[in-house]
Amino acid sequence: MNYRKDTNMQYSKIHKGKFISRPNRFIAHVELDGRIEACHVKNTGRLKELLTPGAVVYLEDSENPGRKTKYDLIAVEKGRLLVNMDSQAPNQAVKKWLKAGGLYPEPRRICPEYRYGDSKIDFYIEDESRRALIEVKGVTLERDGVAAFPDALTDRGIKHIRHLIQSLKDGYEAYVIFVIQFKPVKYFIPNDLTHPAFGQALRDAYCAGVNILAYDCRVEPDRMELDERVEVKL
Repeated sequence: MNYRKDTNMQYSKIHKGKFISRPNRFIAHVELDGRIEACHVKNTGRLKELLTPGAVVYLEDSENPGRKTKYDLIAVEKGRLLVNMDSQAPNQAVKKWLKAGGLYPEPRRICPEYRYGDSKIDFYIEDESRRALIEVKGVTLERDGVAAFPDALTDRGIKHIRHLIQSLKDGYEAYVIFVIQFKPVKYFIPNDLTHPAFGQALRDAYCAGVNILAYDCRVEPDRMELDERVEVKL
Protein backbone atom coordinates (compact mmCIF):
# COMPACT_ATOMS: atom_id res chain seq x y z
CA MET A 1 0.00 0.00 0.00
CA ASN A 2 1.42 3.38 -0.95
CA TYR A 3 1.75 6.14 1.61
CA ARG A 4 -1.03 8.34 0.25
CA LYS A 5 -1.95 11.67 1.75
CA ASP A 6 -5.66 10.93 1.49
CA THR A 7 -5.37 7.97 3.89
CA ASN A 8 -3.05 9.62 6.40
CA MET A 9 -4.36 10.53 9.88
CA GLN A 10 -2.50 13.67 10.96
CA TYR A 11 -1.91 15.23 14.37
CA SER A 12 -0.64 18.74 15.08
CA LYS A 13 1.53 20.40 17.73
CA ILE A 14 3.26 17.30 19.07
CA HIS A 15 5.38 17.33 22.25
CA LYS A 16 7.80 14.68 23.51
CA GLY A 17 7.72 13.79 27.21
CA LYS A 18 8.38 11.10 29.79
CA PHE A 19 5.63 9.03 31.42
CA ILE A 20 5.49 9.25 35.22
CA SER A 21 2.24 7.65 36.42
CA ARG A 22 -1.40 6.99 35.64
CA PRO A 23 -3.62 7.70 38.65
CA ASN A 24 -6.77 6.65 36.76
CA ARG A 25 -7.91 5.49 33.31
CA PHE A 26 -8.27 9.01 31.94
CA ILE A 27 -5.26 10.87 33.35
CA ALA A 28 -1.49 10.41 33.06
CA HIS A 29 1.24 12.44 34.70
CA VAL A 30 3.98 13.26 32.22
CA GLU A 31 7.25 15.14 32.57
CA LEU A 32 7.36 17.77 29.85
CA ASP A 33 10.13 20.37 29.58
CA GLY A 34 11.06 19.93 33.24
CA ARG A 35 7.55 20.20 34.63
CA ILE A 36 4.85 17.65 35.46
CA GLU A 37 1.69 17.88 33.37
CA ALA A 38 -1.61 16.06 33.85
CA CYS A 39 -2.62 14.73 30.40
CA HIS A 40 -5.75 13.13 29.01
CA VAL A 41 -5.22 9.47 28.05
CA LYS A 42 -7.04 8.79 24.77
CA ASN A 43 -7.41 5.10 25.58
CA THR A 44 -9.17 3.53 28.57
CA GLY A 45 -7.49 0.12 28.14
CA ARG A 46 -5.04 -1.26 30.67
CA LEU A 47 -1.91 -0.48 28.63
CA LYS A 48 0.29 -1.78 31.45
CA GLU A 49 2.94 -3.04 29.04
CA LEU A 50 3.12 0.41 27.38
CA LEU A 51 2.75 3.01 30.12
CA THR A 52 5.74 2.14 32.26
CA PRO A 53 7.64 4.70 34.35
CA GLY A 54 10.18 6.54 32.23
CA ALA A 55 8.65 5.55 28.88
CA VAL A 56 8.97 8.16 26.13
CA VAL A 57 5.51 9.45 25.19
CA TYR A 58 4.10 11.89 22.68
CA LEU A 59 1.43 14.46 23.45
CA GLU A 60 -0.82 16.55 21.26
CA ASP A 61 -1.86 20.05 22.25
CA SER A 62 -5.64 19.91 22.66
CA GLU A 63 -6.06 23.58 21.62
CA ASN A 64 -9.16 23.74 23.82
CA PRO A 65 -8.74 26.49 26.43
CA GLY A 66 -11.79 25.24 28.35
CA ARG A 67 -10.29 21.84 29.14
CA LYS A 68 -8.69 20.95 32.46
CA THR A 69 -5.92 19.04 30.66
CA LYS A 70 -3.94 20.85 28.00
CA TYR A 71 -2.53 17.74 26.30
CA ASP A 72 -3.67 14.38 24.93
CA LEU A 73 -1.37 11.36 25.26
CA ILE A 74 -1.40 9.72 21.83
CA ALA A 75 1.73 7.57 21.41
CA VAL A 76 4.45 5.78 23.37
CA GLU A 77 7.79 4.17 22.63
CA LYS A 78 8.07 0.50 23.57
CA GLY A 79 11.66 -0.48 22.93
CA ARG A 80 12.16 0.12 19.21
CA LEU A 81 8.41 0.22 18.55
CA LEU A 82 6.42 3.43 18.33
CA VAL A 83 2.85 2.57 19.34
CA ASN A 84 -0.07 4.87 18.65
CA MET A 85 -2.47 4.45 21.60
CA ASP A 86 -5.21 6.87 20.56
CA SER A 87 -8.40 4.77 20.64
CA GLN A 88 -10.07 7.12 18.14
CA ALA A 89 -7.29 6.76 15.57
CA PRO A 90 -8.23 3.30 14.16
CA ASN A 91 -11.74 4.37 13.15
CA GLN A 92 -10.46 7.60 11.64
CA ALA A 93 -7.78 5.75 9.70
CA VAL A 94 -10.25 3.11 8.46
CA LYS A 95 -12.71 5.80 7.39
CA LYS A 96 -10.04 7.47 5.25
CA TRP A 97 -9.04 4.06 3.89
CA LEU A 98 -12.63 3.23 2.96
CA LYS A 99 -13.09 6.59 1.23
CA ALA A 100 -9.89 5.96 -0.73
CA GLY A 101 -11.29 2.66 -2.05
CA GLY A 102 -9.54 0.33 0.37
CA LEU A 103 -12.46 -2.13 0.57
CA TYR A 104 -14.84 -1.21 -2.28
CA PRO A 105 -13.06 0.56 -5.17
CA GLU A 106 -15.96 2.97 -5.72
CA PRO A 107 -17.99 3.26 -2.51
CA ARG A 108 -21.32 4.98 -2.94
CA ARG A 109 -22.13 5.46 0.73
CA ILE A 110 -20.15 5.22 4.00
CA CYS A 111 -21.96 5.64 7.33
CA PRO A 112 -20.08 5.65 10.66
CA GLU A 113 -21.83 4.33 13.80
CA TYR A 114 -24.49 2.47 11.83
CA ARG A 115 -27.45 1.24 13.86
CA TYR A 116 -28.00 -2.50 13.53
CA GLY A 117 -30.24 -4.24 16.03
CA ASP A 118 -29.50 -2.74 19.44
CA SER A 119 -25.87 -1.95 18.59
CA LYS A 120 -23.95 0.69 16.72
CA ILE A 121 -21.58 -0.96 14.26
CA ASP A 122 -18.54 1.15 13.37
CA PHE A 123 -19.23 1.41 9.62
CA TYR A 124 -21.77 0.64 6.95
CA ILE A 125 -20.51 0.79 3.36
CA GLU A 126 -22.15 0.11 0.01
CA ASP A 127 -21.43 0.30 -3.68
CA GLU A 128 -23.78 -0.37 -6.59
CA SER A 129 -24.17 -4.08 -5.84
CA ARG A 130 -22.85 -4.80 -2.32
CA ARG A 131 -23.27 -3.64 1.23
CA ALA A 132 -21.25 -4.45 4.32
CA LEU A 133 -21.01 -3.87 8.06
CA ILE A 134 -17.56 -3.28 9.53
CA GLU A 135 -16.40 -3.43 13.13
CA VAL A 136 -12.99 -1.87 13.87
CA LYS A 137 -10.72 -2.89 16.75
CA GLY A 138 -7.58 -0.97 17.67
CA VAL A 139 -4.65 -3.17 18.71
CA THR A 140 -1.86 -1.94 20.99
CA LEU A 141 -0.86 -5.22 22.66
CA GLU A 142 2.40 -6.75 21.41
CA ARG A 143 4.29 -9.80 22.65
CA ASP A 144 7.48 -10.97 20.89
CA GLY A 145 6.43 -9.34 17.63
CA VAL A 146 2.90 -10.78 17.71
CA ALA A 147 -0.14 -8.48 17.93
CA ALA A 148 -3.09 -9.54 20.10
CA PHE A 149 -6.55 -8.29 21.04
CA PRO A 150 -8.10 -7.60 23.52
CA ASP A 151 -5.94 -6.42 26.42
CA ALA A 152 -8.98 -6.47 28.73
CA LEU A 153 -12.39 -8.15 28.90
CA THR A 154 -14.72 -6.93 26.16
CA ASP A 155 -18.28 -8.23 26.36
CA ARG A 156 -19.28 -5.37 24.08
CA GLY A 157 -16.87 -6.68 21.46
CA ILE A 158 -18.47 -10.12 21.63
CA LYS A 159 -21.93 -8.59 21.23
CA HIS A 160 -20.87 -6.77 18.07
CA ILE A 161 -19.35 -9.91 16.60
CA ARG A 162 -22.60 -11.79 17.21
CA HIS A 163 -24.45 -9.04 15.37
CA LEU A 164 -22.07 -9.33 12.43
CA ILE A 165 -22.85 -13.04 12.23
CA GLN A 166 -26.56 -12.23 12.19
CA SER A 167 -26.06 -9.59 9.49
CA LEU A 168 -24.87 -12.27 7.05
CA LYS A 169 -28.38 -13.73 7.14
CA ASP A 170 -29.77 -10.30 6.25
CA GLY A 171 -27.70 -10.05 3.09
CA TYR A 172 -24.76 -7.99 4.33
CA GLU A 173 -21.10 -8.74 3.93
CA ALA A 174 -19.41 -8.49 7.33
CA TYR A 175 -15.89 -7.55 8.40
CA VAL A 176 -13.87 -7.25 11.57
CA ILE A 177 -10.79 -5.10 10.91
CA PHE A 178 -8.03 -5.16 13.51
CA VAL A 179 -5.95 -2.01 13.22
CA ILE A 180 -2.51 -2.77 14.66
CA GLN A 181 -1.24 0.59 15.84
CA PHE A 182 2.44 -0.18 15.27
CA LYS A 183 4.83 -2.09 13.03
CA PRO A 184 6.60 -4.38 12.37
CA VAL A 185 4.44 -7.32 13.41
CA LYS A 186 4.69 -11.03 12.61
CA TYR A 187 0.97 -11.87 12.76
CA PHE A 188 -2.22 -11.25 14.75
CA ILE A 189 -3.99 -13.55 17.24
CA PRO A 190 -7.00 -13.23 19.55
CA ASN A 191 -5.82 -12.86 23.13
CA ASP A 192 -7.33 -16.01 24.58
CA LEU A 193 -5.29 -15.63 27.75
CA THR A 194 -7.18 -12.48 28.69
CA HIS A 195 -10.63 -13.17 27.19
CA PRO A 196 -11.10 -16.66 25.73
CA ALA A 197 -14.78 -15.97 25.01
CA PHE A 198 -13.82 -13.20 22.61
CA GLY A 199 -11.43 -15.52 20.78
CA GLN A 200 -14.14 -18.14 20.47
CA ALA A 201 -16.64 -15.57 19.18
CA LEU A 202 -14.11 -14.48 16.56
CA ARG A 203 -13.57 -18.07 15.43
CA ASP A 204 -17.33 -18.60 15.28
CA ALA A 205 -17.64 -15.50 13.13
CA TYR A 206 -14.94 -16.69 10.75
CA CYS A 207 -16.65 -20.07 10.36
CA ALA A 208 -19.96 -18.30 9.67
CA GLY A 209 -18.44 -16.21 6.87
CA VAL A 210 -17.38 -12.97 8.57
CA ASN A 211 -14.17 -11.61 7.06
CA ILE A 212 -11.43 -11.21 9.69
CA LEU A 213 -8.74 -8.75 8.54
CA ALA A 214 -5.72 -7.17 10.20
CA TYR A 215 -3.54 -4.31 9.02
CA ASP A 216 -0.47 -2.81 10.60
CA CYS A 217 0.15 0.93 10.58
CA ARG A 218 2.91 3.31 9.74
CA VAL A 219 3.23 5.32 12.91
CA GLU A 220 5.11 8.54 13.50
CA PRO A 221 4.69 10.93 16.43
CA ASP A 222 2.38 13.14 14.36
CA ARG A 223 0.58 10.64 12.12
CA MET A 224 -0.79 7.13 11.62
CA GLU A 225 -1.84 5.32 8.45
CA LEU A 226 -3.04 1.82 7.58
CA ASP A 227 -0.25 0.07 5.75
CA GLU A 228 0.17 -3.67 5.12
CA ARG A 229 -2.19 -6.56 5.61
CA VAL A 230 -1.11 -8.89 8.44
CA GLU A 231 -1.72 -12.63 8.73
CA VAL A 232 -4.51 -13.57 11.17
CA LYS A 233 -4.05 -16.81 13.13
CA LEU A 234 -7.23 -18.02 14.82
